[in-house]
Amino acid sequence: MNWLRNLVRPKIRAISGRDIPEDLWIRCNNCSQMIFHSELTANLHVCPHCQHHRRLTASQRLSILFDDKRYEEIPLPKVHSDPLQFRDVKRYSDRLKDAQQKAKRTDGTIVARGTIDDILVVSVCMDFSFLGGSMGMSCGEAILLASQTAIDSKAPLLAICASGGARMQESMLSLVQMPRSVIAINRVKQAGLPYLTLLTDPTTGGVSASFAMLGDVAIAEPGATIGFAGKRVIEETTKQKTPDEFQTAESLMKHGMVDVVTHRKNVKKTIAQVLRIMLKRAPNA
Repeated sequence: MNWLRNLVRPKIRAISGRDIPEDLWIRCNNCSQMIFHSELTANLHVCPHCQHHRRLTASQRLSILFDDKRYEEIPLPKVHSDPLQFRDVKRYSDRLKDAQQKAKRTDGTIVARGTIDDILVVSVCMDFSFLGGSMGMSCGEAILLASQTAIDSKAPLLAICASGGARMQESMLSLVQMPRSVIAINRVKQAGLPYLTLLTDPTTGGVSASFAMLGDVAIAEPGATIGFAGKRVIEETTKQKTPDEFQTAESLMKHGMVDVVTHRKNVKKTIAQVLRIMLKRAPNA
């Protein structure tokens, strides 16, 4: 964006006589068009030129879905922060602290309770910006907490998935969260409560191999990458080129793995419609 900084901004400043904020524009990482931050926010972080759905934080996602942007965040149980004292090029404890300071929360998964179109819903929401949305012990505890909260509240459970997979720094302790999450979801279903999943970009690895694919109805955003192993890994293993649409939400819907692919502006409405059908409730006037 040097041309904006070095050419356009000085000219605007010279004409207006006012300073121009550094973060006035942002470049779409799909079509490379420049977008005003205010325009992008108003469009729910979807590019107005190519309709590319940018990734959201968990807080942004919940604010879009819940009525009046209001919801109750349920505190997560505390877990051991670095049980294996893992280190690669950097200590896991240091990585975790950096992510926590940036996000201003202990982990990237949020459990929230609120209403969507006047329907009480419990949601467990993942944040890809927090260590790639990786599923560690804290995420597993969050899913168990969300499951129990939904059962206690007699409310549907909504899982909003955005993950690169299991958190390797927790090794086997991360992998066992997969069966734990499956058990938690089964408890919700046994209680006769709806379980919906919203698959966002990306939903991969151990998350897609467990609770992400168990929804009574699976909803996805356009263009979201959804799969288990990465496309590059699959191509290197099979020695075959995969189709361009491989592991996209649209491809998965075509092959029956996803029920609905809908624009972000319609996600809340779609969730409400599905829940009203499942709960046998009349639509709002």
